[in-house]
Amino acid sequence: MKTLNKIIITKMDGRILTALMDGQRAVQLNLEEEETSILGNIYIGKVKNIIKNINSAFIDLGGGLTGYYSLTENREHIFAGCGGPACLEGQSPGPEIKTSGRVLRHGDEIVVQVSKDAVKTKDPTVTSCLSFTGRYCVVTAGRRHIGFSSKISDGKWKAQVRQALTEEMDGDFGIIIRTNAASVPMDEIIKELGQLKERCRRILTDKAYRACPGLLYEAWPSYIESLRDTYKDLMEEIITDDEHIFLKIQDYLGRYQPQDLGKVRFYKDDLLPLAKLCSIEKAVEDALARRVWLSSGGYLVVDHTEAMTVIDVNSGKYAGKKTLRETILKINLEAAREIAFQLRLRNLSGIILVDFIDMQENEDREALLAAFKSECAKDPVKTTVVDMTRLGLVEVTRKKIRKPFREQIQKGDYRR
Repeated sequence: MKTLNKIIITKMDGRILTALMDGQRAVQLNLEEEETSILGNIYIGKVKNIIKNINSAFIDLGGGLTGYYSLTENREHIFAGCGGPACLEGQSPGPEIKTSGRVLRHGDEIVVQVSKDAVKTKDPTVTSCLSFTGRYCVVTAGRRHIGFSSKISDGKWKAQVRQALTEEMDGDFGIIIRTNAASVPMDEIIKELGQLKERCRRILTDKAYRACPGLLYEAWPSYIESLRDTYKDLMEEIITDDEHIFLKIQDYLGRYQPQDLGKVRFYKDDLLPLAKLCSIEKAVEDALARRVWLSSGGYLVVDHTEAMTVIDVNSGKYAGKKTLRETILKINLEAAREIAFQLRLRNLSGIILVDFIDMQENEDREALLAAFKSECAKDPVKTTVVDMTRLGLVEVTRKKIRKPFREQIQKGDYRR
C-alpha cells in the first residue's frame, strides 16, 4: 500500500483543490467550488413526477435542484410527516427510522440523501437509505445490520467487534465498520458510533419542523471528507495556504479527530506559492493529458466517450533485449500498475475498457489479470476488474461518486 504522507489543500482559479500526495507525486485530485457540493446532503424533497417506464421519480430538493430517485433501489420511503425519533428523554439513544413501502405519489414529501453527484446532463442521484459517515464506522438508517469493509480480513477481530456492537443496536439502523477501525480500540469506535447515532436522531427530529422542499443536513466539504477518509496510519501532514480553510480544518479535527490536530500546517510564502512548491499545477496537467508515458518507453492513451473510458496500451519506444513474449508481458504489467494509479488520480468511473498489448499465452493473460486486480484492490473506491473478453479487452468498473477530474475542470487553462 502506498504511503500518503501529505494532503495539500489550496485555491486554484477561485476553487478549492485537494491533492493527496505520495512523496512528491499526487495520487488523487479533487477540485470543487466553495460550499457548493451537495454530495451527502439530506433534504426534505417533494415528488415532482413519477416516470413509470423507468420506475423512477424526480424529487424537488428546493433552490432549483432536482434529484433522480430510483424506485427499484428505494422500495421504502421516509415520509416527512410520519415517524419520529425514539430517542426521547429517558429512552434509548438509538434512532428509529420509520419507513413505508406504500406507493409513492406526486406531491409526497420524503427525506432523501444525495448519493451521487450530478454528472454531465444527469441530475444528482438521491436515496432513502440515509448514511452518516465517520472515520471508523458508518450508520445507515432503516437497515438493521452489522457489516465490515471488504478490506478487513481478520475474522477473529470481526467476530469480537460484531459481538460488542450487537449491544449497541438499540434502534432501527445499521453499522458498517470502515477500514480505519481495524487498528483502534473498541471504545473509540463506540464513541464515534454514539456521535453518528445522535446526528441521525437530530435530523429525524428536525424533519417534522422544516419546510418542504428544503435542506435538513449539509455535509462537510469534500476536502474535509478527504481528511476523514484517508487511512489513519498514512496521513502524516495536512498543509493549506488558505486561512479560512485552515480554520475550518482545525474546527473539524478539534471535534472529530483531535489526535490529528498536530498534523495541520498553515503555509505562507509570497515568493513560492504552495501549488508550485508541491508541483500541483504539473499534477493537474498530467491528470488531463491524453498520453501517459511509462518508464519502459511504452505509453497509455486515455480516451473518453459518453458511455465509457477506453485506455490503449502501446509498446512505444521500448527496445529491450528480452524475447517478444517477455517484452509484451513486462510492458503490460507496468501498464496495469499505471492504469490503476490513473483511475484514482483522474477519478475515472463507470465502465472502463483496457486494450492491453495482445498476448498469445493463457499463462501470461492470467498473470496480467491477477496483477491488475491486485493493483485495483488498493483503490479506496470500489474498483472491479471483471474479465478479459474474447477480443482481449479487459473490462473494469469503478464506482461513481464524484465527477471525474476532467469534468471538474470547467476552464480550458489546463486542457491539452
